[in-house]
Amino acid sequence: MTINVAVIGAGPSGFYTVDALLKGEKDVRVDIIERLPTPFGLIRGGVAPDHQTTKKVARVYEKTALTDGVGYFGNVEVGRDVTIAELQEIYDAIVLAVGAPTDRKLGIPGDDKIGVYGSADFVGWYNGHPDFTDLDPDLNTQTVVVIGNGNVAVDIARVLVKTPEEMTETDLADHAADTIDASPIKDVYMVGRRGPIEAKFTNVELREMGKLEDCQPVIDPAQLPDEVEGDWSDRDRRLKERNLATMKEFPDVDPSGMSKRCHFTFYAKPVEVLGGDKVEGVRMEHTRVEDGRSVGTGEFFEIPCGLLIPAIGYFSAPFPGVPFDVDNGVVVHDDGRVGDGVYAVGWIKRGPTGVIGTNKPDGDTAATQIFEDIEDGTKPGREALETLLEERSVRTLSYADWQAIDAAEVAAAKPGAPRRKFVNVDEMIAVLD
Repeated sequence: MTINVAVIGAGPSGFYTVDALLKGEKDVRVDIIERLPTPFGLIRGGVAPDHQTTKKVARVYEKTALTDGVGYFGNVEVGRDVTIAELQEIYDAIVLAVGAPTDRKLGIPGDDKIGVYGSADFVGWYNGHPDFTDLDPDLNTQTVVVIGNGNVAVDIARVLVKTPEEMTETDLADHAADTIDASPIKDVYMVGRRGPIEAKFTNVELREMGKLEDCQPVIDPAQLPDEVEGDWSDRDRRLKERNLATMKEFPDVDPSGMSKRCHFTFYAKPVEVLGGDKVEGVRMEHTRVEDGRSVGTGEFFEIPCGLLIPAIGYFSAPFPGVPFDVDNGVVVHDDGRVGDGVYAVGWIKRGPTGVIGTNKPDGDTAATQIFEDIEDGTKPGREALETLLEERSVRTLSYADWQAIDAAEVAAAKPGAPRRKFVNVDEMIAVLD
């Protein structure tokens, strides 16, 4: 009998799981259940709008979605429209692939002031994610501080300082483009607790910062070591050596004609957000690295700013109907097995680590476990879910519906841009009506 599987979440980890299930030796039918009308998760809502090459992986996912035996239920929220318990009655197996949609908090005094936005919120805002369209950050400031030394921090800094011309061939949301273009931002500080060797940038993203039309990368040569020291794997050492070489080139960038600066600031940690109701600056403590850990020195300095963006990691929220480890931000599981035919993959399983392809092994593991645990299918699957959602008058979107939305976005694009995103659910559904 056919094994009916529901995969909750249409991001990379969900699609890798679907693909692994389809490649198995058993007869399966898989339905993807996605809270938004749009698929692809962080590919659409998290990858920087000027990194269109990275977004092309969605073409591979589309082939999976269009494979016989795969269904798509967009605009369906588990916990609101249908419960996990109900899905367990309908499907032989359920895979949680819901990611980590919230921000890890700074956890310092003043981090709740107006003008402090976590990177998930801020990136979602400029990427046109429906959850963050109304964020409306006040960018009427000359100085922005981004806490973090990873690719998300670099993405945010780059989007804030690029010229409108540099952003022409992107899918930056219109509301964000208008706000950023009108802002008086001159200085962006990227601040990391540890040093340039420990920074988590990938070299492609780092090199981009030295090639911007109107922004000078600023770095203190005294903070750059002569060579990479420490106990690193051969691969990590090579990556860090490339990063170090790139950063050593930054002081040679000619600032002539440039109106903006991006400051790479190492060995500093935030200790307090300054200001009244709204952020007016951040108090930092100088640090040093001991045994790979950041240690405060007791010496402090301040960076005045009107916008503070912590980019220190994402965090998963408790998912309705399954046990959750609040401290670690993951579901409670045994190597991905949550229990009662429920499995977990991606960030909800292991935390927000790795890149897009890191999620593939989780999908392979989940498929193997499902085939080990379930000999034959006994649950009704797709038709039962369709009936239930129809009884509840839930407006579900098929993959063909998404393709219509996609086509409308592409048709509405400005010259050179790949698309003009619809940034709320009503706009998307209006295309279909």
